This record gives sequence, structure tokens and C-alpha cells, in this order.
Amino acid sequence: MSSARIKRLAALIRLTFAAVAAALCLAVPATAIAQEEPRRIVAIGDLHGDFEAWQRIARAAGLIDEDGNWTGGDTALVQLGDITDRGPDSLKIIRHLQELETAAPQSGGQVIVLLGNHEAMNVSGDLRYVHPGEYAAFADNRSAYRRGRAWRENRTAIEAYYASRNPPVGADEAKDRWYAETPLGAIEHRAKWSPGGELGQWSASRPAVVKLGGVLFVHGGLSAERGLVPVEMLNAQIAAALAPGNEIDRTILEDPLGPLWYRGHVMRGEGDSGRVSVDDELAQILAYHGARRLVVGHTPSIGGIAASHDGRLIRADTGISAHYGGPPSYLELIGGKALAHRMAKDGQWSATALDDAKPVISP
Repeated sequence: MSSARIKRLAALIRLTFAAVAAALCLAVPATAIAQEEPRRIVAIGDLHGDFEAWQRIARAAGLIDEDGNWTGGDTALVQLGDITDRGPDSLKIIRHLQELETAAPQSGGQVIVLLGNHEAMNVSGDLRYVHPGEYAAFADNRSAYRRGRAWRENRTAIEAYYASRNPPVGADEAKDRWYAETPLGAIEHRAKWSPGGELGQWSASRPAVVKLGGVLFVHGGLSAERGLVPVEMLNAQIAAALAPGNEIDRTILEDPLGPLWYRGHVMRGEGDSGRVSVDDELAQILAYHGARRLVVGHTPSIGGIAASHDGRLIRADTGISAHYGGPPSYLELIGGKALAHRMAKDGQWSATALDDAKPVISP
């Protein structure tokens, strides 16, 4: 079969899948996705490789003890994605969350880790923001051998790549340049994060959107163009885009209107002039999904967790990681109330009731 025919066949399959997906969107009522709201929910925003910040927040929220063991009881923890990039310890955070995901149900709790755009970037090979420490976390005593073998097996292609750069890099310099740009652990990092790799599969198993009772959680946001479909369908679309294969359509992972990247609840640009207003969009999203609140990460609110639209929209990303220098924080939803917890520079924690903005005593 010719390559052109294969491409046409792949396009037909994608179109067929899209048609089936659209039919399912019409056939499945939004109410089918609702889950019972936990007694207590703790939501934590983007961590970006800062293990110390994660531990500090989790202890303050009563989720773990000093040894990192689950102490959250029946609490539901929702981590809003973007564990990776910009900091050195993303793998360490992921491994701890995986442990808690297993331990929490033993006492009636649950740990839900949403997919962020940076996890999706790692899977799709966009490594612009990977911290050197993230590569080093994957290095072992055979990393130097693997890197040397990769050079030997791919030398011709690597030299051709550097020769094509502007300005071109000669063959004598290509090896040194490639070694500098391929630190120890980088090959192992790519193998783990690639589609079908261990962390690629883990990412594909993460939901992009979760609804717990009357509260929706998503990393970026839910636009009117992409968010008016059942949660299950949104998650299935994202998972399909993270699957291994050269013919996989991964455009949804970079879609500025998709759940991983959307910022329209928080900011609008010139290209949004013809779109529905922020107020109307939020109302549509909440009404469609039968929810009273939408909690998002992705767009930092460095001053602390912020609520708007009468508490219906909550921004939980406060630039927690050292890269951004924002305050450690977590959102607590309990008894229908929303409390924003924040650590001051002196290490003291305080809480604010978001619905009425009155200070309360932190538990």
C-alpha cells in the first residue's frame, strides 16, 4: 500500500472516530458523569518540580505525616496538574503521589492527579522547560553507556542535523554539542515519558477533567467551544491523543481552547473579540455539567488563591514552586464552603473564606 493511501486511510479513521465521538456526545447526558461530593476536598495547584513545597502544603492540609504517609482520612485530594518542568523534583513528587493514590482508599480517601499541559508536553516531546535536575533523576550507572551507544548508532543523522543548523555546526563539533544537549538521564527520561513509556502511560491514565458532586476541576479551563461535552468524552479525547503511534492526532494537547491550555476564564486577548463573554461562558459550562463551581490551575494568581463570579470560579495556582516564588497554598472545600489556605513568609498559615472574603481560623 502506498504512503499516500495509508495517509488517506488514517485520515478516514480519524474522521470516523470524530463522528462517533460527536454522536456519543449527543447520546450521553451530562448528569451521567456526576459523582458524590466528598466530605472534604483539598485542591493543590501547579507544583512544577518543587518537592519541598508539595510536602509543606500536604502536611499543612493534614494529608500526610512527617514520614509522608497518608493521614487525610476520607479527604479527596485533587492535584491540578503541571507537576513537571521548571523544577528538579517532578519524578519525586509523582512517585509520592502514586504511593498516596494506593494508600488513601484504605481510609476512605482518594487521590486524583489531573493531567496538565506540561505533562502532555513531556509525552509529546516538547522538552523546552525540562529542568536539568529532572534529567538527572533518571540517570543511573549505565547512563553514560546508553548515551555513547545512542551517539554511535545515530551519528550520521545527528551530524546531519547539526550541519543543517544556522550557523551550521561541523562534524568535529557535533559530538560535543550533542553530548552537551543530551545530559546523563535524558535518554532514560525520554524513554519513560514517550507515548507508551511508563510515564507516558501514566499521563494517559490521568483525567483532564473531574467532577466531584457540584465541583468541576480542570487544569486550564473549559471553553464554550470545547467544554460543552461530557467529562468522559473530554477525558477519552485527551487519552487518545497521548497514545503511542506515528499517526495519532495530538492537536488537542496544544489546543488553546482545550482543557489543558485554556486561559479564557481569567484573561482575554484580541482574538477573543467574537467569542462569548466570560460570564456567559462560565454560566454555560456550569449549567451543562450541573456544577456550581469550576476550579482551575495553569494561570498563576501570585497573590494567593482567588475566587470570582460569586465564588463560581476559583483559581488555585498561586505559583507555588520556587521557579515562580508564589506562596504555598491549598484550597479546601468542606460543607459547601471554600477556604483558601496560604502560608506567609514567616511560615504561619491562615485561611480565608472565599465566598464572603472574611478571615477564618485555619484548622
